[in-house]
Amino acid sequence: MTDLLPADDRLIVAMDVPNALAGLELAEKLGDSVSFYKIGLGMLTGGGLALANELKDEHGKKIFLDMKLFDIGATVEAAVRGLAQFDLDFLTVHGDPHVVRAAKQGAAGKDLKILAVTILTSLDRGDLDAALIRDGAVADLVVERAGRAFLSGADGVIASPQEAALIRALPEAAGKLIVTPGVRPAGAALGDQKRVETPASALKAGADHLVVGRPIWQAADPQAAAQAILREIAEI
Repeated sequence: MTDLLPADDRLIVAMDVPNALAGLELAEKLGDSVSFYKIGLGMLTGGGLALANELKDEHGKKIFLDMKLFDIGATVEAAVRGLAQFDLDFLTVHGDPHVVRAAKQGAAGKDLKILAVTILTSLDRGDLDAALIRDGAVADLVVERAGRAFLSGADGVIASPQEAALIRALPEAAGKLIVTPGVRPAGAALGDQKRVETPASALKAGADHLVVGRPIWQAADPQAAAQAILREIAEI
């Protein structure tokens, strides 16, 4: 491919591959087209932390560690303190206020940004009913959880692109990050995501970063898929 666009930190590629070896192979295919990677819980036992460190230290990439931590405050604080020593960029915790406060304490003195999960983008109202989550429209609950997370010290939130504009309008959201999974280029399969938008529409709604996984790593040519997204967001 000629005339490759440079990497854009707004695009975060989710490395939802089986292990660190597959992750390194994907990073090699993507090359300079991608500067920011998300490594999630699914790869934790497949060398995820080692991969995060290698991509950060040896390849100069930014790393979003998507652990979605949830526990009592003391345990969350200890876990975050341990993870913060690796000099990574983003870490997710559940957006409950006690969890966010503990995570911020664990990250004290480090540049690690604590991002609060509002409601997973794979869930809809039926899923929340099954989990005994209180009544209300999903978007309303997401916005309320986001506001409470910001007030508890979160550096940003994880939310569906469909709620990004509502969150961005919150007074508490000033200077905060909105990171949106559930982003699918036009024509891409939805997979298990239920609340999705295209990359351009998510950014226009107020998102700072887009997380894209399967449409890139499952593509026959991952770099070409990443470049298509870079072209879509270049003018936003």
